[in-house]
Amino acid sequence: MEYYATKSERYASIVRRLESLLEGERDFLANTANMAAVCYEFIGDLNWVGFYFRQGNELVLGPFQGRTACVRIKIGSGVCGTAAEKAESVLVDNVHQFEGHIACDAASNAELVVPLIEDGELLGVFDLDSPDIGRFDEDDRAGVEELVRTWLRCTDLSPLKALAGDA
Repeated sequence: MEYYATKSERYASIVRRLESLLEGERDFLANTANMAAVCYEFIGDLNWVGFYFRQGNELVLGPFQGRTACVRIKIGSGVCGTAAEKAESVLVDNVHQFEGHIACDAASNAELVVPLIEDGELLGVFDLDSPDIGRFDEDDRAGVEELVRTWLRCTDLSPLKALAGDA
């Protein structure tokens, strides 16, 4: 077990792990699956983590770790759809107090969603759920945003850009 003085140091370590894993590999599906796995394994206190990709006015489930999930979410609906619509990260301490929350897993109590934006285009979102109310804070937001930037930089996004352009 590694010891970190701060949560920021722990996220820096996770980013380094992800960079090492993705080094020299640009395959969209492989990198997406490994991103979800690394986050599920090393962030901690999660019951679900994964991707939703934009197809027209919906987000469609992509690679993830955890229990089965909702397949389609309309942009503007729930935490994921809100993050997509606003094109900004959304951190929710208690999803049961979030108007319009979509309960894919009744065990989820807190959520952090980071949009996937490349060249100003919304490609989807990266979603983390926890059974612990108040699990996520600003350090988590900053750390996960850095993980998303790393994934975006290391991954061939052409398959995703083709999907996002669908009407």
